[in-house]
Amino acid sequence: MGKTTTSRDWTQIYAIYGIDQWQTLLFLLFHALLFTILSILYLIYFDAMGAFFESLFSVTGVTLPGGAARFAAGFTGSVTAISAVCLFFAAANFFYSAVPLHHDMALRMVSAVSDWSTVKHALDLGCGRGILLNAVATQLKKEGSSGRVVGLDRNKTTTLKTLRTAKIEGVGEYVTCREGDVRSLPFGDNYFDVVVSGVFVHTVGKEYGKRTVEAAAERTRVVGEVVRVLKPGGVGVVWDLLHVPEYVRRLQELKMEDIRVSKRVTAFMVSSHIVSFRKPSQHIVGSGEVRLEWRC
Repeated sequence: MGKTTTSRDWTQIYAIYGIDQWQTLLFLLFHALLFTILSILYLIYFDAMGAFFESLFSVTGVTLPGGAARFAAGFTGSVTAISAVCLFFAAANFFYSAVPLHHDMALRMVSAVSDWSTVKHALDLGCGRGILLNAVATQLKKEGSSGRVVGLDRNKTTTLKTLRTAKIEGVGEYVTCREGDVRSLPFGDNYFDVVVSGVFVHTVGKEYGKRTVEAAAERTRVVGEVVRVLKPGGVGVVWDLLHVPEYVRRLQELKMEDIRVSKRVTAFMVSSHIVSFRKPSQHIVGSGEVRLEWRC
């Protein structure tokens, strides 16, 4: 899973796809600005804040050494300023992860499949805005393939938006979208040559809580469904957050071959990895060894 290059910049990508969960970005920016204003006010009215803390200590009857009130004011102002910096950093990372990084990781995932010329049917779980979906379709178009890629999402409104982005990218004829539940895929066994998914599986089962047994069971159920719909010899590629070790264990239990885990990539302020694997062509399979690919 080596790096891929593209001549497109993030402004072009953003113009087409926009950003998911923009409310989160606005929330982070609003609080970053709020804490910035507060830290500036602390600096301008530092003496007044020192006097406030001194009066506060005297009201509570706490006896503190000289200068303690000024120290408290300075410490509070410093924490406020650091919080502002952290919030700006979180907002920047969120934006980077949602737009440029997402596109870059989509290209890396596409490069994990060695031969697209033989791919007739591909599936993108949780296609969302279509960044990964259209990257797959673009690759099929480059290969001159007659293959098609299906984007599956829980929201019909989202799938309609995804089809529009596919037309803008010039790959509309290679893409189809449908609404469905990833925990029970509406496809037959051994149907797809390739199944991909980008930062989606971790959201499955979130109604049970992120760290609960029930949520973990739902996520591993999705992994089982991916394996079910893959053809023998088919390839699965998943980029996801936090729970990648769960997926690897499940893939080992299902006796998948050539399991590879990429180097850690920070996305949305947490750890993420790309996991790729191949479904055995025959029932006789190997030991399910996991290979760490550190070139990603």
